[in-house]
Amino acid sequence: MTTTARPTTATSDPTRNHARAAGIFYLLTFAASLPAFAVIGSAVNPDLTVAAGHDTQLLSAGFLDFVTALTGIGSAVALFPVLKRQNQSLALGFVTSRLLEAAIIMTGVVSLLAVVTLNQNGTGTTATSQALVAVRDWTFLFGPGFMASINAVLLGTLMYQSRLVPRIIPTLGLVGAPLLFTANVATVFGHNEQTSAVTMLATVPIACWELSVGGWLAFKGFKPAPVTAGLTKVD
Repeated sequence: MTTTARPTTATSDPTRNHARAAGIFYLLTFAASLPAFAVIGSAVNPDLTVAAGHDTQLLSAGFLDFVTALTGIGSAVALFPVLKRQNQSLALGFVTSRLLEAAIIMTGVVSLLAVVTLNQNGTGTTATSQALVAVRDWTFLFGPGFMASINAVLLGTLMYQSRLVPRIIPTLGLVGAPLLFTANVATVFGHNEQTSAVTMLATVPIACWELSVGGWLAFKGFKPAPVTAGLTKVD
């Protein structure tokens, strides 16, 4: 009597691509936003004037901020199909907050590029350039500033509840969100500067949260959790 060998089957995890894409987008956000911050800081004077010969730097910073806006949306869209299984309202809120953050960032990008255009045409005035740079400063506060806090609360809550990543990672975001939000409120009312030591310290937990969740998702993927149960396919 002969037996017929059954073909071997392999399991595939359809959520792996979502995790990898979201992680890569998060890491690209870091790769774009940090150089943009440094470039703008070197091109803009404390009195909000732009030193001569910095048009290329402003163009580069504007492009990097554009990339930051796109990658922020990309991370939310990549995570949504999985996170909605945990809480659809929070998952949709996270996508919406990312879209709003991107819109605010793009307002700052347009302001920077307008400064370049005025400089190249020779039609700009010091007051006009200062006003446009001030717009960019405010968009930086309300975009990567306030919206980063809201994003951390929404995504941190989803990740903590679902256990898709080690809980210490979303805890960083949930702890850092009120710290950064408070520092930003102080800046709005003139009690603090965006680049002060207090704000930088308040930003550290959020930065660690975003970097760690991006790295984990890109290289590890989601942990086995009830939210992904039943999604594994057999090939």
